Amino acid sequence: MGGAAFFDLDKTIIATSSATAFSRPFYAGGLITRRDVLRTAYAQFLFLLGRADADQTERLRAHLSAMVAGWDVAQVSSIVSETLHLHIEPTVYAEAVALIDEHHAAGRDVVVVSASGAEVVEPIAALLGADRVVATRMEVVDGRYTGGIAFYAYGPNKAAAVRRLAEEHGYDLAASYAYSDSVTDVPMLEAVGNAAVVNPDRSLRRLAVERGWDVLTFARPVALRPTFPPPRRSVPVALLAALATAVVVLAVRRARRRRRRP
Repeated sequence: MGGAAFFDLDKTIIATSSATAFSRPFYAGGLITRRDVLRTAYAQFLFLLGRADADQTERLRAHLSAMVAGWDVAQVSSIVSETLHLHIEPTVYAEAVALIDEHHAAGRDVVVVSASGAEVVEPIAALLGADRVVATRMEVVDGRYTGGIAFYAYGPNKAAAVRRLAEEHGYDLAASYAYSDSVTDVPMLEAVGNAAVVNPDRSLRRLAVERGWDVLTFARPVALRPTFPPPRRSVPVALLAALATAVVVLAVRRARRRRRRP
């Protein structure tokens, strides 16, 4: 095979954090407390502003790992699948969708590479038509999370996973592409022959210029599912509806006049 296209997920394909996007439905499902919702909302706020540094990201990872201990895996998967259209679909960048389509049209596999959990990433990747997924895998015993992490898809681990996939599936990394918004994904960007940064902050933009990487701006989140307009009424039906409304209005007015008469 030729090259593949490796996409980071958060703020590259979607305009939000997939790890915290489901905090409300998890709260509604009784998995987290109101305090957890506020904490993840604050973490997402920092993330979206680009102010979540490596230490804050690591603290969030440790918090999320401890928080999910004891959760039922099937319940989590059910909540994600049922609320995906509410919390993720409206945040997908149109520019990312177009790029994914271009790579598929060129015969390249599309791989979503994310530090979020596989239970969240895999349904999103399927929604996008991605061919493969690299995501964080939590330890599971008897259908429940232990709080431990079997594989953390973050930083250099992403690059190592990309290289393993290339060996397994015959991808030519020199002919491959990678996209990310985060400086923590520099190892993954360096692993391919064609790298691009998406909505970078100043330091990542400067690094991209030094390395000769493309700098892309994604700014148009778009709902993936088409919204169909209501069916047009035929002229006779529309006229009948208007006449019926007029009759009701006249009847109400006459009733009011009768009440006012002495």
